[in-house]
Amino acid sequence: MNEKVLDTLEYDRVKQLVGQFLTTENGSRELKQLKPSSDYDIVSHSLDEADDGSHIYRLNKMIPVPRLVDITPSMKRLAVNADLNGTELSQVNAVLLASKRVRTFFANLDDDKVELNVLYDEAKDFNDLPEISKRLQASIDEDGRVLDSASSELRSIRREITRLETNIKTTMNKYIHGKQSKYLSEPIITVRDGRYVIPVKSEDKQKFGGIVHDQSTSGLTLYIEPQSVVSSNNDLRRSQLDERKEIHKILGELSDMIRPYQEELMENAAQLGHFDLINAKAKFADQMHATKPSVSKENHVNLKNVRHPLIDQKKVVGNDIQIGSDFRQIIITGPNTGGKTITIKTLGINQLMAQSGIFVMANEGSQVGVFDNVFADIGDEQSIEANLSTFSSHMDNLINILKHITNQSLILIDELGAGTDPKEGAALAMSILDKMGESGSEVLATTHYPELKVYGYNRPETINASMEFDEKTLQPTYRLLLGVPGQSNALNIAKRLGLPDTIISEASSLMDSDSQDINRMIKQLTKQTKDADERARKLKVELAENERLHADLNDKLTKFTDNKDSMVNDAKRQANQIVSKTRRQANEIINNLHQVQKRTNQPIKENELIDAKGKINSLEQHPELKNNRVLKREKAKHHFKEGDDVLVKSYGQRGVLLKKMGKDNWEVQLGILKMKVSESDLEQTHKEPGKKKHTPSVRRTRSSGISPTLDLRGERYESAMQRLDRYIDSALLAGYPSVTIIHGKGTGALRKGVISYLKRNRRVKEFGFSPANAGGDGSTVVKFK
Repeated sequence: MNEKVLDTLEYDRVKQLVGQFLTTENGSRELKQLKPSSDYDIVSHSLDEADDGSHIYRLNKMIPVPRLVDITPSMKRLAVNADLNGTELSQVNAVLLASKRVRTFFANLDDDKVELNVLYDEAKDFNDLPEISKRLQASIDEDGRVLDSASSELRSIRREITRLETNIKTTMNKYIHGKQSKYLSEPIITVRDGRYVIPVKSEDKQKFGGIVHDQSTSGLTLYIEPQSVVSSNNDLRRSQLDERKEIHKILGELSDMIRPYQEELMENAAQLGHFDLINAKAKFADQMHATKPSVSKENHVNLKNVRHPLIDQKKVVGNDIQIGSDFRQIIITGPNTGGKTITIKTLGINQLMAQSGIFVMANEGSQVGVFDNVFADIGDEQSIEANLSTFSSHMDNLINILKHITNQSLILIDELGAGTDPKEGAALAMSILDKMGESGSEVLATTHYPELKVYGYNRPETINASMEFDEKTLQPTYRLLLGVPGQSNALNIAKRLGLPDTIISEASSLMDSDSQDINRMIKQLTKQTKDADERARKLKVELAENERLHADLNDKLTKFTDNKDSMVNDAKRQANQIVSKTRRQANEIINNLHQVQKRTNQPIKENELIDAKGKINSLEQHPELKNNRVLKREKAKHHFKEGDDVLVKSYGQRGVLLKKMGKDNWEVQLGILKMKVSESDLEQTHKEPGKKKHTPSVRRTRSSGISPTLDLRGERYESAMQRLDRYIDSALLAGYPSVTIIHGKGTGALRKGVISYLKRNRRVKEFGFSPANAGGDGSTVVKFK
């Protein structure tokens, strides 16, 4: 990848955004060396690594890489047989401890069945050298201090040092707190040349025997080692020298212990730095709402709502950018200050990020290519030193680009052909684009030359584009409009700003009619494109909501179907229990009647028999019907009148209504008996009980709002099948016994699709074409089970 494009697109500034999350010097070094790769496998692998890191981060976890310094200098010292100091050894031990933690971390993730792309294999490469790490932990603390546990000799020496220091301080405390304290400048014990001393006033030095080690700047204070502690200080000094010698010996042993493992330690440190960079990429992606793109070997780029990473994400405008599939060149025309330059920079920097294994600033489902090189000619590069004008500088860049491009290159050009005569500049721009097109490169270029609008229409694999402009606010919206060339808004802006109409009219008359026609066409096309995009966005939202509802309905229907048999069996078991209980109670009633007859030796009276039958009928319970709204509405439609034949439901006896008694009761003739019966216990019946009028069973559907006919004519196949599936579900819920599907004759594709669907649907009892006078094979009648 050429260095110039990295500077032009501010690639290092994006790396700085990632670098703020690093914790290791090796990670910082790897990021500094990071550049976009043109190898498809490397790019894919790097994005898979970043995807693993992001997945771990979304689980509220982080690869446990602590702050680590670079141990490369220490390893170089070991290589020349030098011994490491305590700080260097603690840094080596920190690498070993971190390596062990990272291996354990990934082992735990694996146990939790967390799916990753590549990091499990990479975590296996760590060599944490457990025996060496154990010895280092016992010998060196985090600050590099050699611990007492490093050797028994060191522990013994330090105990002696502690004893001597205690004795010396005890003796010297007598001078601080005793009668001689008045001769001291201040009551403290301090150290000079490694020996304990006290500050004595210079005029009272004769009051103390001993050795003078130092004096204050003013000369008023002398730091004296009293004679009483000279011997103990000598012993302490010897013990301190013994300690230093023992520490030197321990450091040498530890250095020799790790010297054979320099390569393993360097690999561990480098791998920890690499995991640190993966962590940083994951944090960057989370903070910037970046996503993993798919990678196209054919360099088909499709960035959805892509944003520039260096613009405030609360203000930046996202755009959809596609290139490489339907067209290989995009020509963005129109006036300046509309966002053309930012648009081509946005494509370039996101492509460089992806080829570096960094997630792109675009929505999910985006796609990038793997270009062997990205070339950019952006901005005013006028050079005073080289005596080059803006035009000359651009030409110099374009000549260099033309020498190196291939069919795998991406070229970004801002203001192609600018800086010279418009006619010549436009002609030159078209020739350059033709040459780039011959190479097979993908090109995104901006220009304000109107001639290139026609070029965009006439050239194969080339498309016009422009940046949207709001004429009401006189401000650009920074939205890219593919397929619509840019138009000049100079006259409109001038008019809205208050330029006299006479000047505007004269300027319009000076424009040739072709330019005015083109501008009107572009304005209309822009409006149509904007309206179409808005409709597409709304339809997309509605489709997503309908699909969600459909999936939810299917899920509920599946659950109902799965549980239906179980529910029926439960209902049958409960019904059997009720029947058994009712049968026992009925038998008891009948037995009681027989007992009465035996006891009285007389036939049972009719009123007693009716009363017994009433008791038996009252055993029949339908609790699920008591609160049924449909039945209540149906009963409300019954109007009883005198002389009606009725059924008294609680007794199971037929009778005749004699007269109304109160608001809700009737007097009913039952055989020779007259009884007062509640209206809710009555049901109208026919005069001829032997003849039953046939009434077909029809489910009530009037309130459903669903038509019994579905017309699919004119629909696309996929859309028609989705509508059919939703309609059948709705018809079943509405209670229709049958419906009609109008699919037309046409090519027969819809008819075949409908028939295929109905064959698969378990809720369809049978289906067939409508009668010849009702549509024939242009519609199908469906009957449900």
